[in-house]
Amino acid sequence: MGSRRIEVRLKVDKNNSLYYWYKVKNPFLVILNTLVIFIFGFSPSLRLKTLLYRALGAKIHKTASLALAVVLDCFFPELIEIGENTILGFRTTILTHEFLINEFRTGKVKIGKNVMIGACSLVLAGVEIGDNTTVAAFSLVNKDLPPNAIAAGVPARIIRMKNQSNDTL
Repeated sequence: MGSRRIEVRLKVDKNNSLYYWYKVKNPFLVILNTLVIFIFGFSPSLRLKTLLYRALGAKIHKTASLALAVVLDCFFPELIEIGENTILGFRTTILTHEFLINEFRTGKVKIGKNVMIGACSLVLAGVEIGDNTTVAAFSLVNKDLPPNAIAAGVPARIIRMKNQSNDTL
């Protein structure tokens, strides 16, 4: 656990990497992904939303729940894995890519089972969140979080560990 697992996909010398976004992924796929994610992200049907996100390539357990307005990465949703009985709160965003000035990077995001991510949180590319972890609302997860942690803040820091004997606070 610790630092993010990131892969450099494109290096540029002229202009910034976002300028060349169309070279990273087929533009039609990006548009399709964006439409599905933003239109159906507001669907009250958890089942429909999960089925459509899976069709885009995201690995989402059948018992995971994604609240209203959850945004998955529109370039590489296939790099997202969400475990059993996990909840992503309202307006949580999961990113698997980063456009920087001189390079474009991607990283798989793995969210374990029984994880609770509070509303309006942001999970960056290359991060792994361990089983039974709770992330407070409005947190920025920019590095791995171990199992049974309670984390909060910008950036998210471990506040304390859960009691592992009975999984309570």
